[in-house]
This record gives sequence, structure tokens and C-alpha cells, in this order.
Amino acid sequence: MQIYIYSRKSVYTGKGESVENQVEMCRQYISHKIPHASKAQIYVYEDEGFSAKDTNRPRFQQMLRDMKTHKPDYVVCYRLDRISRNVSDFSSLIETFQREHISFVCIREEFDTSKPMGKAMMYMASVFAQLERETIAERVRDNMRMLARTGRWLGGTPPTGFTSESIEETSPTGKQKTSCTLKDNPEELIIINEIFRTFWKLHSISGVKKHLIQQGMHSRTGKPFSLPGIKEILQNPVYCMADREAREYFMAQHCEVCFDETECSDQNGLLAYNKRDYRQKGAKRQAMDQWIVAVGRHKGHIPGKQWVAIQNILKDNIPTGNKPALLHNDYAFLSGIIWCGQCQSRMFAKKRQSGRYDYICDQKLRCGTLGCTCQNLSGPQAERMLWQALLPYLNKPRNLSPCLESYRQHLQKVIKISCGTVRQPETASLAMALSKWMEAPQSLPVPEKRALLRRLVEKIVWDGQTLHIFVAG
Repeated sequence: MQIYIYSRKSVYTGKGESVENQVEMCRQYISHKIPHASKAQIYVYEDEGFSAKDTNRPRFQQMLRDMKTHKPDYVVCYRLDRISRNVSDFSSLIETFQREHISFVCIREEFDTSKPMGKAMMYMASVFAQLERETIAERVRDNMRMLARTGRWLGGTPPTGFTSESIEETSPTGKQKTSCTLKDNPEELIIINEIFRTFWKLHSISGVKKHLIQQGMHSRTGKPFSLPGIKEILQNPVYCMADREAREYFMAQHCEVCFDETECSDQNGLLAYNKRDYRQKGAKRQAMDQWIVAVGRHKGHIPGKQWVAIQNILKDNIPTGNKPALLHNDYAFLSGIIWCGQCQSRMFAKKRQSGRYDYICDQKLRCGTLGCTCQNLSGPQAERMLWQALLPYLNKPRNLSPCLESYRQHLQKVIKISCGTVRQPETASLAMALSKWMEAPQSLPVPEKRALLRRLVEKIVWDGQTLHIFVAG
């Protein structure tokens, strides 16, 4: 006999219905209520810090995977809402239990899914669990709206350029209350203004980073600003003035804007609430239509028109299927394949005004010679050196065959994905195509050359003087 115990709690705590307490109560229930439980193998799955709004929980998903290979006799939990607060997810899960003949037990409610009434009562309980979750979420959002209208800083680490200041206030009922507001940090604001000014000029986050290093400007930790850190600053509405241009932008993004045109001002900055789900550590930004934007009590430093223009520049710089990233381009097929022998970073192509291009170490591209001093490599020179090394090697049949077989397998995978069917590329035709390419290197498009090259070589390293080519196989 196998029994699974599942426990969950949204927030870490050692009190009340902690995951440990839930597991202990489930064990007691099993020993007293389930026949022959003394000989059962019990497996425990615990999720702490995860909501039941969906099933995207690591240990819960592991339990579902284990159920497919080692079907348990029972799944036991403390309460129904530990499993799910979503009626659709819960219904699907119960159907799975019934299909696999797995008994499901909630010790608090004591449901019996083998009987129609017990099953009906369980579905009713799941409806109320979802209602409770949605009610709590709405209550939290209403509270955020009220706080947003006051323009308060809700605590945590202040953004670069500001410090947090506590202020005493008297409520309408006469009670003394303490709240926080942001206050300018003049030394850090010099860096913030330099970041916005430089990006406005260069349209490049890596260019901003290089400029800051050259100027000796560092983050609070004393280290150079990271690229994500610079982007976070450029995207943070806290620096934007609460003027009409900013309000129109956030309205167009379907944010919940808590101020009207009469409250627009070029003196105050903005605060955005609900940018992340802070119940989860390291949560990514939520979609902007989930944000609540309000006028803060602090000073704004970037005009709305300029801040909005910067957001559009950042959006345009994101690679798409129609517009490749600047470093992964359509003219230099060795870009990203060559590695720097000094700092072990990849080397990417950069075009010159003459129309030629060089391969430059990524650290050097981002930070200049302070990042890496490896000598740049001429693009055409690198490709000539590559062919001079590969041609004698590939002219030997025993070396060519493994490369062609690897490329044939690669093409099979590509055709499977794109067409849904498998065609068998002829080795002879591949050899002909490879020979044609080696005789006339420009005869194939860059993406095809890059794909073929990845089958021929494992790694290419440039140490500043010599190109080291590590051949596949």
C-alpha cells in the first residue's frame, strides 16, 4: 500500500496550519482511520510559499508525475483548499483520481469520494474555496487602490536616487499614524540623470554601462551596474513626472490610473503598485494592465514625454522574428560561435562605418577595455582562417563522414519540427552542398552556414593572435 500526503501554505510560518503540522495531522488520521496503514509506504509532498490559485507548484507537480508511475492507494491532505482553490483545476484532479482508482481524503472535511453525496459536497466546498481566494485578492487590490491614492511608499529598498523617510500624520479621527515617503538622494540622482541622458543619446543599454564604468559610477554595492539593473531603472515610473503625457501612456497600456487630468503635475513623480506578485520570491513583473499607477509625494525628474519615448526605444530594441538581434545578425555567421581566449566570453560581430565588421569580445563590447583587452578579429580574416584550417581536414573522407551524418540528423530534426514529416536528406547531396559552400563561401545564406558550421566544429577560440578550431567528432 502507498499513501501520498500533500501539504501547502502560501506564506512561510511555523504557527497554525504550517506544512509540518498538516503532515503530522495527516499521519495521525492515516494511522487511526485507514485500514492496514501500519504497513503502508507514506510519501510526503510539501509546497511552502505557493498559492492554490493554480497547480503550478513544484512538489504538487512532482506528486502528479509520481502518480502516473507509482499509483498510490490514497492521497491525503489536511483541507480541500490545500489542494486547489480553483474549481476547474479541482474538478480535473478529482476525475484523474477516479480514473486511476485513487481514494482522495480531506481529513478536516472528511469527504468520501466513493459516494455521490460526498463527491457533490466536495465540489461545493471547492466553489467556496475559489470564492474565498477571489474575495481575498479583491480585498488586497482595494487596499492597494486606497494606498495608491495617498501616494505613500509602502516600504522595502528605495529605488536608486531616493531614500525612504518616515513621516507622522494625524488621521481624521485624531489618531497619529506613521507612513513613508521617498526623498531625493542627490548623489545617486546624478547617476540616474546620467543613465537617462546617455541612453537618450546612444539608444543602447550596453553603451550606458560602458559609459558609467568609464565615469567611475557604480551601484550602491560598489559594483558596476548590471544590464538588467540599468534597464530596470529606465523602466521604473518612479523617475517619471506625473504629467499628461505619462497619464496618457499608462491609460493606453490599460493600467489602473488613480489620478485624473486635473491632478497631473510636473513636480511630482509616479508610483506603480502591484508591479509584481510579492507573495512569491523573485517574481517577474506582471503585465502592465495589472499595475495601479498613482501620483507619489516625491519629486519627478524625467518629463513624461521623454520617459515614454525611452519606453518605446526599449521596446523597439527587443529582437523579433522579423528583426534579428544586433549581435546575432545576418551578415556574420561566426557571431556568437567564437569564444574569447582571455575572458572566456563569446565574441560577436560589430559593423564598422566602412561596411566591414570585426568580431569583438562580449565583455569588451559591454565595458570597453576595462572589461577585456583581447584584440579584435577582422570578420573576413576570421572566415579565411577558418576555411584554410577546415578544407584539408574535410578533404579526408574519414573526417567528412561523421560531420555529414551529424548534419543529416540535424536536418531531420528541423524538418520534423517545421513540416511534421521526415525526409531523408541524401548524404551525397549534402557533400555536394558542402563542397559548393567551401568553394564559394558566399553561396549559402548566413543562417544555413551557421547551422552547418555548428555540426562541423565544437568550438572556436581566439586568443588575440591565433584562431583555435576544435573540430566535431
